[in-house]
Amino acid sequence: MTQKSLQTVLLMAATVTTGLMAGLFAAFAYAVMPGLRDSSDRSFVEVMQNVNKAILNGWFMSCFVGSLILLIGAALLAWRGHGRQALPWIVAALAFYLLMFLITSGVNVPLNDRLARAGDPRHIADLAAVRQRFEARWVTWNVVRAVANLAAFACLVWALVVYGAHRDDARRDGPRAAGLPSAATEDAAFTSRSRPVTGDVASAGRFPAAAGDVARKAGYATSWAPPGGRRL
Repeated sequence: MTQKSLQTVLLMAATVTTGLMAGLFAAFAYAVMPGLRDSSDRSFVEVMQNVNKAILNGWFMSCFVGSLILLIGAALLAWRGHGRQALPWIVAALAFYLLMFLITSGVNVPLNDRLARAGDPRHIADLAAVRQRFEARWVTWNVVRAVANLAAFACLVWALVVYGAHRDDARRDGPRAAGLPSAATEDAAFTSRSRPVTGDVASAGRFPAAAGDVARKAGYATSWAPPGGRRL
């Protein structure tokens, strides 16, 4: 695999995984947490404990950690190789994703752990207090990390657009930089070769004696003589 191909794969993979993470946090912000808002304290605590257990799987960790690794790799390749025009957008995406990563690790995960330590909801004496210490802060910071993740995704989408445009320009400029004729030049040359003969040239073809006059008009010396005639 060439460096260009590897860079393209990394950038596309980072965009997909970052988009999946943004969709997950956004879904919690506009669907899951509003849906749990009117539930009982016991139902709320029980559901969030189960969700926090279920989400720790290979799919989530592959996207959550994998996006960060893919973004770093894409930024390094853009800096060292092709598509440097997309580098600022990749770096911006990396910064937004790091912000989301730090919020999740520093705020949401500790709140999840505290909720898990509260124990079985059937044996918690004050479920309302447990929920109060968790819900408002978790919901607020989830919205913040969702916005940061969506910003990272948007930057990566635009980075793909810029990177693709740069590759198209490089493909068009490649023959010119190597001293080879471009497609437009070759088309023009073919059109010139296939253009029908007109004017003086056609007259010279029908009347050989006129060929010398045509040549002299064009600035060429010639020693050609028509059959049976004198040398021009």
